[in-house]
Amino acid sequence: MKQHTVIDSPYGPLTLVADDGVLCGLYMTEQRHRPHEETFGTRDDSLFDEATDQLEAYFEGELKDFTLELRLLGTPFQRRVWEQLRRIPYGETRSYGQLADALGNSGASRAVGLANGRNPIGIIVPCHRVVGANGSLTGYGGGLERKQRLLDFESGTALF
Repeated sequence: MKQHTVIDSPYGPLTLVADDGVLCGLYMTEQRHRPHEETFGTRDDSLFDEATDQLEAYFEGELKDFTLELRLLGTPFQRRVWEQLRRIPYGETRSYGQLADALGNSGASRAVGLANGRNPIGIIVPCHRVVGANGSLTGYGGGLERKQRLLDFESGTALF
């Protein structure tokens, strides 16, 4: 059974979605691949205290690593990519090719990019930390402006 809430953030409203009480979605407004609202279930603000607390601490610059239980719903390959995303340290970036190498398939950078774009738990599963091979910003479901702001925030060049 899915339930959701909406919280404020420096990046606009964030919709948190849980499946049987376990966080399975974090979506920004106007996010590419954002599921339809009716799939989020009923609104229940009481289920998301820990997620909200950790996100607030992150936005305050006090939390670098999230410790929430997550339910990553996707294909086995997508889940492997998303687990690699969780290994990228705060304030650092990796290229799609580096993630493909970490998965043991150096030719899979395009598939890694597609899986990255389908990440259902943005910010917490830090897909914003993935850049092009030359360090350039590439696609981000929440928009390149948000991606740049998140990277600037984590590098300490911008505070909110």
